[in-house]
Amino acid sequence: MKRADDARIEIGGVARAHGIKGEVVVITHDPDSETLGSAETIVVGGTERRIRQARPTHRGWLIALEGIETRNDAERLQGLPVEVARDTLDLDDDDVLLHDLIGCRVVRTDGVAWGEVAAVEPGDMQDLLVIHDGDIERLLPLVDVFVTSIDLDAGTITVDPPEGLPESKLRR
Repeated sequence: MKRADDARIEIGGVARAHGIKGEVVVITHDPDSETLGSAETIVVGGTERRIRQARPTHRGWLIALEGIETRNDAERLQGLPVEVARDTLDLDDDDVLLHDLIGCRVVRTDGVAWGEVAAVEPGDMQDLLVIHDGDIERLLPLVDVFVTSIDLDAGTITVDPPEGLPESKLRR
């Protein structure tokens, strides 16, 4: 089930234009990520672009891209997702990308099936697993106390959800 076949991974998005020379500010999903400092190219809104210069700031990465020469060019990129080739990421064997959790089966620690991860929603305090089980949707904080193990090879996430976790009906 490992997602090594996914060629690109979304790492953030273009927040805004910066200055008059076509630079953009990119906010990464992981504020500590240094990926943009070593990447030669990124994919912005589905278009591959070569990085001329990248430097971290306290508000994100300031990026100069080939072919983006003016503020107007840069403004057209605002709001677009930024992706990198998966092999650009410096991952250890035990690292897990949130993207890889989507589609995994979810089981409770007692072995009872509990649904499938439909999405991962970024949160201010912690990310949330969006779990669909038939017509039920559950939002489970992605923290060690509730997510006890992740086996990407088996495509299984084991959870120990808290009592009284809210559930809602899916609208189809």
